[in-house]
Amino acid sequence: MAPSAPRTRAVAALRMKQITLDNQSRMIRRLRAQLATERRGLATMKKELEDTQKFQAHIHEAEDSMQAQHLIIEALVEEKDSLLQTIQGLQEANNAPAPFDDEWEDEPE
Repeated sequence: MAPSAPRTRAVAALRMKQITLDNQSRMIRRLRAQLATERRGLATMKKELEDTQKFQAHIHEAEDSMQAQHLIIEALVEEKDSLLQTIQGLQEANNAPAPFDDEWEDEPE
């Protein structure tokens, strides 16, 4: 029986190594699957972030446009006031009756 004992231990050792390798292979497959899932999730998040940054760019463009329109409106109001003063000055200089009502209604901002 002496020769079979080392053989039995060798077979047992090989079997243990095989079990370890099988466990490692399962773990590697599981980790690869998790990695693939994580990559898909990250790709989705990246796309969402890119879409959000694009949306933010549109918001900034709209804000810039609104700011420009506001500046134009302010300039037009100032120009209107200047023209009214010019008209009133001309009327006073010519002693002409005022064709305009003194109470101008400004549009709400």
